[in-house]
Amino acid sequence: MIRTTFATICALLALALPAQAADDVIAAPTLRASVTVTSDVVRIGDLIDNAGSAALIPVYRSPDLGTTGALPVAQVLSALRAKQVIGVMTGDLKEVQVTRLARTLANKDLETAVASALERRFGLGDSANLTVTLDRGVAEMRLDASNTGALQPVATRYDARSGRFDLTFEINNDNHPTPTKLRFTGTAIETVEVVVLTRDIDRVDLLKSSDIALERRPKAEITGEPASRDRTVGMQLRRPMRAGTPIRVADIVKPDFVTRDQSVTVIYQVPGIYLTTRGKALENGAEGDTVSVLNLQTKRTLAGVVTARGQITVQGASQSTPMPAAVEQTSSLKRDEAPAPVNTDALVRSLVQAPASPAQVAQVQIPQTRVSQAPAKSE
Repeated sequence: MIRTTFATICALLALALPAQAADDVIAAPTLRASVTVTSDVVRIGDLIDNAGSAALIPVYRSPDLGTTGALPVAQVLSALRAKQVIGVMTGDLKEVQVTRLARTLANKDLETAVASALERRFGLGDSANLTVTLDRGVAEMRLDASNTGALQPVATRYDARSGRFDLTFEINNDNHPTPTKLRFTGTAIETVEVVVLTRDIDRVDLLKSSDIALERRPKAEITGEPASRDRTVGMQLRRPMRAGTPIRVADIVKPDFVTRDQSVTVIYQVPGIYLTTRGKALENGAEGDTVSVLNLQTKRTLAGVVTARGQITVQGASQSTPMPAAVEQTSSLKRDEAPAPVNTDALVRSLVQAPASPAQVAQVQIPQTRVSQAPAKSE
């Protein structure tokens, strides 16, 4: 009878309470399976729901920045009981995963920040051309997640002779009015992208794509304008060079299309006339170079332009001994008269032996043959 009366009274009181108060009475503290924290301590409110006034009480130290740790449920309940928190619902949990958030700065991010702080200062160029090496041999740096600001350089020192730097950065912190300070030391060297040889190359070798590679080298080590990859392939070196040597524009030349003492084709070219003969190059020459060539038929030395491999083109005056001026002649042939046959051998001999300028070639005498005149037709 007493138990029935007590139960009835409790039911009436529950109905009389406001809805919110009823929820507070019914809600029980419940253990969480996983916890994420941003500070260096784990509080009761991080571990359980409905912690009430005990939520801000610290019970554990947080794991290392950016790491996750596991707490056995029995150990958690023991720590909670020590803080007068009982009746926690655990369900079938065996352990609680606790993760501490962090802001991670990769080594590359730090190097980029240093290069940006030094860009176009102390005689240096663009940050993209600065190779930064930090004294700290770490792959990354982890900060408290509350450090959400950007890296702002506040103190910068640099020695141009040694390349040593000493930089201090500040990062705004959401939890503290005082920003976090970070200091870094190391070296910063300005570099340039250069083409280097992958093997020993002789003077006569043509450079192929497999013979070269792109590398970044300290700018102070490169004198003159570095050659580009596109400009290097297909060219020749001015001198033999060893593997690993940077190539400058001054080190490469167009490939020789003819070499000294090489048998070549000599082309005599004037308006309307195109003749070829054999010759011997007297010097090396690339495409477009003017070189001396010996005509093997006439034993005369000519000057011509290298126009292809093993080919030299002679246009106009190019021999050492000029040809005597020809006497201008006019034809006396009348209309309907057959032209005299041309002595082709004499013409070729004249052009080959003395291909002067176009004006002189036009004056080369064509041997005339006396022609008997046919009787005129009566009209």
